Amino acid sequence: MNDFTNCPQLYKYRAVDLLPEPPSIDAERGKLIHSVLEDLFELPAGSRTFESALELLPTKWREQLEGKPELAALVLDDKEWFDRAQALLTNYFSLERPSTFESTYRELHLERDISEEIYLHGYVDRLDVAPTGEVRIVDYKTGKSPKPGWEEKALFQLRVYALLYWQNEGVLPKLLQLIYLGDSRVVKSEPTEAQLKSTEKILRNIGDEILTALETNHFPTKKSRLCDWCFFKAICPAHN
Repeated sequence: MNDFTNCPQLYKYRAVDLLPEPPSIDAERGKLIHSVLEDLFELPAGSRTFESALELLPTKWREQLEGKPELAALVLDDKEWFDRAQALLTNYFSLERPSTFESTYRELHLERDISEEIYLHGYVDRLDVAPTGEVRIVDYKTGKSPKPGWEEKALFQLRVYALLYWQNEGVLPKLLQLIYLGDSRVVKSEPTEAQLKSTEKILRNIGDEILTALETNHFPTKKSRLCDWCFFKAICPAHN
């Protein structure tokens, strides 16, 4: 849905044509940090330290390389690679103390049919349920936080997760939290029923637009600054 909103043609390349893309060094770094933080919460509370996170780094990176050997060619300097990963973990520990709370779920799969034709699903980085029942949905971002005025767009993903959890469990999440490790910033929001109902309406509208595009085979291009990072720019009709 995010791809289609940014550019329907990008959605077609990825979801319809299934064109391959080379791995992204930034995305793979993000996967590495996510896997370290996921495993960190499997440890006893007292062991969830910065040192433990650093010990997990080489192991998780080896596992990542075993799954995608081509990643080795992307990392030209091992020291620089691990130094950057260590800096992101340093920023994480400046924002949270994982030894002081229990995380209920990591990589929680949420799914639901929001209409007869639209199936929605996603994976939540972390979902914490307090002893008193309040729910917090957390997403890690290894990049920098959005500029003022762009927070709402960033929070939309978490509102989708909140909507799915609310509809499935009957519990309205208390807090949505985006943790930006690139610049040590946290963006928070307390969702309301009205916001989540509005989110569902937006999702249905986007879903209907996708269905129409599939039926008519019409996927217009949408030029923006994001084009500079798009792998498909060389074949995109907007640039040729």
